[in-house]
Amino acid sequence: MSERKKAELLSPAGNFEKLRAAVLYGADAVYLAAKRFGMRAASDNFTREELAEAVAYCHARGVKLYVTVNVMPHTEEYSSAGGLDDLLLYLAGIGVDAVIVSDIGVVMRIREIAPGLEIHISTQASAVSAQSCLAWHRLGAKRIVLARELSLADIRTIRKNLPDEVELETFVHGAMCIAYSGRCLLSNYFTGRDANHGACAQSCRWCYAEAGRSPVEATELALSEANRPDIPVALTAVEERGETFFMSSRDMCMIEHIPELEESGISSYKIEGRVKSAYYTAVVTNAYRMALDRYRAAPAHYTMDPLWYRELCSVSHREYDTGFFFTPPSENANVVTSLGYIREKAYLATATADATVPDGNGLYRVPFVQRNKVVAGEAVEVISPGKCGAACIAEDMRDTDGNPIPAAPHPGMAFTLSLPFPVKEGDILRQGESEVDA
Repeated sequence: MSERKKAELLSPAGNFEKLRAAVLYGADAVYLAAKRFGMRAASDNFTREELAEAVAYCHARGVKLYVTVNVMPHTEEYSSAGGLDDLLLYLAGIGVDAVIVSDIGVVMRIREIAPGLEIHISTQASAVSAQSCLAWHRLGAKRIVLARELSLADIRTIRKNLPDEVELETFVHGAMCIAYSGRCLLSNYFTGRDANHGACAQSCRWCYAEAGRSPVEATELALSEANRPDIPVALTAVEERGETFFMSSRDMCMIEHIPELEESGISSYKIEGRVKSAYYTAVVTNAYRMALDRYRAAPAHYTMDPLWYRELCSVSHREYDTGFFFTPPSENANVVTSLGYIREKAYLATATADATVPDGNGLYRVPFVQRNKVVAGEAVEVISPGKCGAACIAEDMRDTDGNPIPAAPHPGMAFTLSLPFPVKEGDILRQGESEVDA
């Protein structure tokens, strides 16, 4: 068996700002969507013109770009004006590196009208076996994004039973859908928002309460959601150890298991989160980039840096878990112990130019553009590609005319700070700890 290429780090890009963050902070590839036919309708997504610009931007920097076309389209959506056929031909024309597809009809349509497009099979297709992967490959797919419910042992078995040219991709970080690889009807039932057309309301993460036992069967619970008490739903409960579980709501985090991932035969590590912030994209991509680079530099001497996990805890997330990589769904309820998200550190500003030459006091005058209010004298941190957050104090804040100011309160406001270390364009200023050694 020939030696496989290093697995790529694949990051989400919900808009151009997030795409730039992913590329700057170490992604080997990005995935995004057009305005239609992607599974994240809540993202800003990309116009036709933006798609062409995004391809050029990524390719100029040696980064691949994949477009999600992973909805389940209806018959009339193929040939209608601005429909799926038009999009596929356009994507082929601008040179995207692959399209991510879940519907077999879309696969066959690509082969008919845009045979040069590389096909990746979405996790929506729920591929859980080597046989399924091989079938997709024979239909024209180069890569299969495996179902989220597979263990690492399952993945290794699948890898051993496939030819080398079949690539495997899996999610390693982010939200985990409770439905079978995301194919869910709860959202449609509650809100009329079709999850399989990208408009999921994430009903699996709502706050439910028992409204009483269903009169239909004693095994069913009649539940209502806190903000929607007039819309009851009956769900069959699974009783184990005196506890009732019916939902999954932790976020996946595999940063502590890089060696196991690298030894599994996976071709691409996927970060979930096209709807998340540019800050999220930068921080998560950066953490996994640092971990992968360290491991590949010296596998026998690899140690996990706890600062990488600290970085991942600085973004908005639910309690972390390793999904089903090590325990099957029947043994892992994957249920949070506390409701809600753990909120991220505030994203304060972005450096707009390099500041690599110190002044007479050994400090670096850094220009920033504001994202959230910055106050002179507050504790801050700077994150850079390949580095964890460096703590300091926001000192000597000035406006663009050089006048001292107490704060930068306005969105998009330009200002400068004196910092004790050099900073590069694109570095991120964020909220720091309450106490920082000045």
